[in-house]
Amino acid sequence: MLDACVTQGAGLQGLSTQAAPRLVVMASHDDRPSELPLLWSLCSAWSELGYFAVVLDATQSESANNPGLQQLLAPSSRPEDMPHEAMDTVWSIYPAAIGLHQLCAASQDRENTAPFEALEQLFQHYDVVVLYANAGVLAANLPDSRIEPLLAVSTNGRSVLTAYQAMKQLLLNGRLQPTIVSMVDASDQSSLASARNLNKSLQGCAMNFLGRQITTLSVDMRQDDEEAPRDVNRLALRLLENEMPRQPDASMSAWRQATSDNDIGKRSH
Repeated sequence: MLDACVTQGAGLQGLSTQAAPRLVVMASHDDRPSELPLLWSLCSAWSELGYFAVVLDATQSESANNPGLQQLLAPSSRPEDMPHEAMDTVWSIYPAAIGLHQLCAASQDRENTAPFEALEQLFQHYDVVVLYANAGVLAANLPDSRIEPLLAVSTNGRSVLTAYQAMKQLLLNGRLQPTIVSMVDASDQSSLASARNLNKSLQGCAMNFLGRQITTLSVDMRQDDEEAPRDVNRLALRLLENEMPRQPDASMSAWRQATSDNDIGKRSH
């Protein structure tokens, strides 16, 4: 189970002095039944704690009928072409596949630049920016970026297989350090035992076949009331420690200039 020593006070202390949003990355391995419950539970937990979150879903592409990050990065876009904040959730969700590719390409074209600085500028009035993207996309576009993606996995056989493949892509191709999150029902001993075996198996595969150590967590997803599960709350607070990765002497003046007059994506507290 997630270490209970992570307290709300610690999370609040880490966020109290921040001027920039925190970045949380979740790597998809095409197992949305495992990934989405954790993603939405984390967003719900941040909302209950009073933090504004925005989800950039890079598994979905932007379009004229479904605008997102691509349009937010284009200051010349007409207001009617801009995405609008969701009305059915307290957090915002934008498709981001094309926009993420553009950010990463621009970063590679400029020496010593970090793609996340544009996100920091664009979403400066949010507390948490969540990037949800396929593991292969993260490994190919954000290698050595010091992000630590969450990799949600269930005890389903296919989930374990695709999670291992995603872990391999992140570790070897992207040189990124994932955290395996196994969802469990703590009231079910068989669920706890399966999660322990799963974590040990993935840790063993990472060390024996990939030569890498990985962190694994078991998170109790039981929800006895309207609030987010307690383990999810602890994980949400722990993730607030994640700053936007950046490179020394990074210069994003072009992106800052391009987004300085664009108020879309900025939320007032």
